[in-house]
Amino acid sequence: MFRFEDPWVLALLAIVPLTYWLRGRGAHRTGALRFSALDTIRETGVGISSWLPRVPSVLGAVGIVAVIVALARPQTGVTSETLLTQGIDIVMVMDVSSSMLAEDLEPNRLEAAKAVAADFVGGRRNDRIALVAFAGQAFTQAPLTLDYSVVQNLLGELQVGIIEDGTAVGMGLGTAVKRLQASDVESKVVILLTDGRSNRGEIGPVTAAQMAQALGVRVYAIGVGTRGEARVPVPDPLGGTRLMPMRVDIDEPTLREIAELTGGQYFRATDNESLSSIYEEIDQLERTEIEVQNFTQYAERFPAILALGLILLLLEIGLSQTVLRRLP
Repeated sequence: MFRFEDPWVLALLAIVPLTYWLRGRGAHRTGALRFSALDTIRETGVGISSWLPRVPSVLGAVGIVAVIVALARPQTGVTSETLLTQGIDIVMVMDVSSSMLAEDLEPNRLEAAKAVAADFVGGRRNDRIALVAFAGQAFTQAPLTLDYSVVQNLLGELQVGIIEDGTAVGMGLGTAVKRLQASDVESKVVILLTDGRSNRGEIGPVTAAQMAQALGVRVYAIGVGTRGEARVPVPDPLGGTRLMPMRVDIDEPTLREIAELTGGQYFRATDNESLSSIYEEIDQLERTEIEVQNFTQYAERFPAILALGLILLLLEIGLSQTVLRRLP
């Protein structure tokens, strides 16, 4: 950053050209040499000697400009800022059971959920994010981190079949709560996404929600799937897979209870657009205001400019009184 501490002094620059114009007029009155013919002047030509007498005036003008600029006290500053926010700890809990291959979302529930979650992660700032995957069991895919690219890459690696099949909602939520147990931030959040009903695990969904409540963890629960039936790929006895219509069975009452118990909200996503809207709403709900303090430290730069101006003025005086002295 650059500034003048006393910018009003720069108004004095307006008198510099006036001063040298007046000096020039005075110099023309001091005397003259008369020639009987112009041929004598033409023979001398235009060379160094024709502009050397002007050097002192130029040096003096630049010197005065430098002195005036120095008197305005030019300063350069370095600005630093301090962020006074602690951020939020967020654990994303993703269902990777076989029913997440249903194609009521495009191209299927799991791929749609991964894409929207990756966008959500990319839009966060100053928040630590972790990733938990669950089916019949649950495991931590990524611990709390500020490295969002790592979380996005691990999201992309989630696939059906990496865990034994089933829907252990309580285990997924309990694993997320355990990840937040040692967190000392004020705001702790779990985003739980599932498309079914809990049927596995040693911990029930409500029990896990009570653990979250005790630790001050807020849970946003998302039920993903259309209403009615959805086509799900199943193994074909003749080889490969085929699509079979299956009833969508989301335990909405339990998911609502989890959200209400922890001070969060329950959402239902029936297509890609509604799923994106849900994550956008959560993104807005879980925002901390970042308070920034700016500090600017200025350093004086006038000494060098003042020294230059004085040197130029001394050169003007020295040259005009010696080698470039003008005779009357």
